[in-house]
Parts: sequence; C-alpha cells; structure tokens
Amino acid sequence: MSQPSESSPIPPDPPESEPEYTQEERTALLQLAHEAILAVLENRDRRPFLPTEHLSQLRGAFTTVYSQGRLRGCVGYPSAVSALYKTVIETAQSAAFEDPRFVPVTLSEAPGLKISISVLSPVAPIRAEDVTIGRHGLIISEGVFRGLLLPQVPVEHGWDRISFLEQTCRKAGLALDAWKSGATIEAFTAEVFGDPGAED
Repeated sequence: MSQPSESSPIPPDPPESEPEYTQEERTALLQLAHEAILAVLENRDRRPFLPTEHLSQLRGAFTTVYSQGRLRGCVGYPSAVSALYKTVIETAQSAAFEDPRFVPVTLSEAPGLKISISVLSPVAPIRAEDVTIGRHGLIISEGVFRGLLLPQVPVEHGWDRISFLEQTCRKAGLALDAWKSGATIEAFTAEVFGDPGAED
C-alpha cells in the first residue's frame, strides 16, 4: 500500500503559529510577481530586485493569477528548485502566459490583475486518514500519472477529506479510488497570501 504504516511525518500546526513571512516580505513578493508579468507585457527588462537572505532560500511555490475574480492561470513548483524570489518570477510569468487552460494575459488586463502566492513546505508521505482539509495540499501519483491540489482548493469547493482525495486522483488522471488501491499519497502545507480581493 502507498500509505506508510507509521504516523504522518507532517506535524500538526502549533496553536497560534506565526506566519513565516512578514507583511513586508509578502508585499515584496506580490510586487515582484506583478512586475514580472508587466515586464513581459511591455517587452522590457524587469526592474532590479535585491532579495533578502530569507527570500533567497530554496522553496517550492505556486502563483495564481486572477482577472475580474476569474482564474487566469496557476503554475508552480511543488519541490524547491530555485530561490523563492526567482520561483515567484518564473511561476508568475508562466501562470500569466503559459497555463494551457487559458489564453495569455493581455496588457489591457494588467491594471486589474490580482495575484495569490502559495509558498510550500517540503513534500512528505501521509496516510489518507491524516489528511486535514484547509491544512494539507495533496500530491497523488502512480506510475507516470501525478496530480496536485493546493490546500485552499477543497476549502473553496466545500469538499470533505474523501472528495479531496478523489479529486486529486482525478487531477492525476487516475481512478477516483486510486488513493486506496496503491497510489502514492503525499502532502504539504502552504503559507498563502495575496492581493486584497484576489478571489473576489
């Protein structure tokens, strides 16, 4: 079976846990994402950005772009492949221009774009019964098939734990019950922040 016999290696959040990123850091990353998109639209170089040591740490992240309350793109790296600030630049541009589900963002949309960033914890195995709605994002995989859903997705859709597992299997292109018949289940947490009204 894919679920490990030992307890989930992802510990519960401590009560009243403090966010990892300050308001200043969150604002800087959101501004960086907007600037990365605008630079492409205006066919110019990005303005210089001097990252702090904290924002230079290797972290996985997803960037989601909205326009007039509608999803316009979401792209990210579940594993740490680059410094966080570089990952935000790359995923913001990819979400705006390369998400195959949508046409590329246009210059006329730029003033109204809203951005949400999800900074991910390391990915670790988890038992299906330990998955917590609103806390865990999921990755379910089997062979070449792999699906990922962020922690906020089941909350937005009103899914329970079983539905969340099933919909992650669907995202992977697997049978809905693959999570209990051999597929690998992994989880991560995310610190999510965005522009005011990003999903309104």
